[in-house]
Amino acid sequence: MESLSFLFSPHSIAYSIFIIMLVSAIGLAIGEIKIFGVNLGIAGVLFSGILFGHFGFNLKPEIIDFLRDLGLILFVYSIGTQVGPGFFSSFKKEGIKFNLLAASVVLLGIGMTLIVNYLSHIDIATAIGMYTGAVTNTPSLAAAQQAIIGIKATMVNNISVGYALAYPGAIMGIILSMVFIKFVFSKKADEEIKSVEMISGASKLSAISIQVDNKNMDGLRIKDIPAIAEFGIIVSRICRNDNLTIAHGSTEIKVGDILLVVGEIENINKFRLVVGSSSDMDIQKLPSKIINSRIIVTKKNVIGKTLAELGLEEKYNVIITRAARADIEFLVADKYVLQFGDNVVAVGEESCIERVSSLLGNSPKDLRHPQLIPVFVGIVLGVILGSIPIFIPGFSTPVKLGLAGGPLIMAIILSYIQHIGPLHWYMPPSANLMLRELGIVLFLGCVGLKSGTKFFSTLLHGNGLSIMLLAFLITVIPLLIVGIFAKYKLKVKFMALCGILSGSMTDPPALAFANSIATSNLPSMSYATVYPLVMILRVISAQILVILFVR
Repeated sequence: MESLSFLFSPHSIAYSIFIIMLVSAIGLAIGEIKIFGVNLGIAGVLFSGILFGHFGFNLKPEIIDFLRDLGLILFVYSIGTQVGPGFFSSFKKEGIKFNLLAASVVLLGIGMTLIVNYLSHIDIATAIGMYTGAVTNTPSLAAAQQAIIGIKATMVNNISVGYALAYPGAIMGIILSMVFIKFVFSKKADEEIKSVEMISGASKLSAISIQVDNKNMDGLRIKDIPAIAEFGIIVSRICRNDNLTIAHGSTEIKVGDILLVVGEIENINKFRLVVGSSSDMDIQKLPSKIINSRIIVTKKNVIGKTLAELGLEEKYNVIITRAARADIEFLVADKYVLQFGDNVVAVGEESCIERVSSLLGNSPKDLRHPQLIPVFVGIVLGVILGSIPIFIPGFSTPVKLGLAGGPLIMAIILSYIQHIGPLHWYMPPSANLMLRELGIVLFLGCVGLKSGTKFFSTLLHGNGLSIMLLAFLITVIPLLIVGIFAKYKLKVKFMALCGILSGSMTDPPALAFANSIATSNLPSMSYATVYPLVMILRVISAQILVILFVR
């Protein structure tokens, strides 16, 4: 450190920037190193900071606190904007069951943490740090540190040490838990893996030609087909006597017509049983002026309006069959509300689609350019929300969401609402990733620098090894209990279960391992389903543990 004094003072801003950037760069490089196919990822920055802190590269307390909290806000806010659009839809269909299973992992992890604290001589602050590291959830670490500063600031580094000691074992623990469950249910798991590999690569939504054979359907309008709304499908085109036309709800069908039906395979098969039989004719390949095209919604004057309000079918003879939002594709109906950044599939003649494209915007460059005013406004509102005292019966002091919970929840709300007047809370994926990575790197680097002086003394001369072992148990026991129950009792498919367990720990390396088992999108889908709820539960639970048990 003294060798740098000829360049800048150890108390200068230049020195602080130099150290935090060096810590970050080296940490990211450490995170890329793979051991047995697994790497630390972004957590490498934490260990880089610990090394620098151990060797005396310290920053002024007020500077390191500011950088840490700024990084925290940027990180949790970008996480909120990422999960917000799909947060409430994640509770549909199997989502309720999957989220209950993931929430059970969270609750069991909390219980294990309290048991470890009670049975061992590990202080509660370190135990809470073990909890955040054992579930590989950095926002919960941030939330715990924020909460403990106002109660017992001298123990804030204990949380960091517990997290750092628990984290490496947690990554392996999650993967080993999935391997163990696969071993226990090896026969059934292998069958399920083979079955998903047979249908891998297929889109969740398919377009299949169905021939009308049922004489009861003759002369019936498409919208009057019995239970068509419950089937969850859309009829987009109709072929009659080799003449292909757009299918509207008011279009009458005849026996012998070929319908192009869009939806999930299971739902299309239910529709087929009512209407007729599968057709060998792929009407999408018939010579026709009708095409389908993807259009990106970027025009401000259509945002917040329904498809019915725009009248695309009546005015332009174009129907919208599906939309993609936050990387999730789904069918849409007349009541669907357009939001900025929606990627919709339009079916119609080319000239008509061009007019609809102009109406909706279809300007990809608008997506690539993030709107900064909504970001700053959202963070301001998040900081205000996090500072509001919440009085709960039985608590001696009011609870606050803090700089971790406030911006996170506000971002979820705003990104779900999407827009208020001229402000649009859509953030391009690349911008979101950059903001998220920058924030977490700043946060982890500062946390490592502050806890570096204590880490190695705890590991080498204290109870570091026992902390690592007990944290490993906090990781694997909840996963095994919930995983075995879900597989044995609820018959959850193994690949979906891997996604649930990875999501319950918000752990991308575990998800990557699950994806390597078979070429299936089931792990990613179930991971995305439970991720939003788990993220909030982890952040809130860490604060509650601090408020209830730190004295």
